Amino acid sequence: MVLASTQRTDGLTRGFCELTLEARDPGALAAFYKEVFAWSELSRQPDRIWLACGERARLGLWSTGPKEFGDEGGRHVHFALSVRPGELDVLVGGLTRLGVDHQGPVEHEGGDRSVYFVDPEGNVVEAWDFFEHGDGAQVGVQALKR
Repeated sequence: MVLASTQRTDGLTRGFCELTLEARDPGALAAFYKEVFAWSELSRQPDRIWLACGERARLGLWSTGPKEFGDEGGRHVHFALSVRPGELDVLVGGLTRLGVDHQGPVEHEGGDRSVYFVDPEGNVVEAWDFFEHGDGAQVGVQALKR
């Protein structure tokens, strides 16, 4: 059941608020993401760092061990970040300048493109223009019409 006061997107959510990654060295991983994506640091505690990674999203980089609510950082195999038109080429230039191995841009059947790389903790990161091009752009348009 969708409540009348809930703005319609896909379901009851507007997207991810946060993602947390486990890191042996949260400071080093934060420095990597700040350099690659030009993200700003929101806060830093002894066991975690939060980075702004979108209009309404943050990335948590946590040291190992239990946190509140039974949480622990996770070892993620893959996650994808949405990028604006033209930003993939900027990202590729930055990754090349920093000496970060990457694949792409890889063009997918629907007309969208991705760049893939591995962060210093071994997480596979995808930067993807899915909602900007081809079939993915139509998904976004259809969601707005509902």
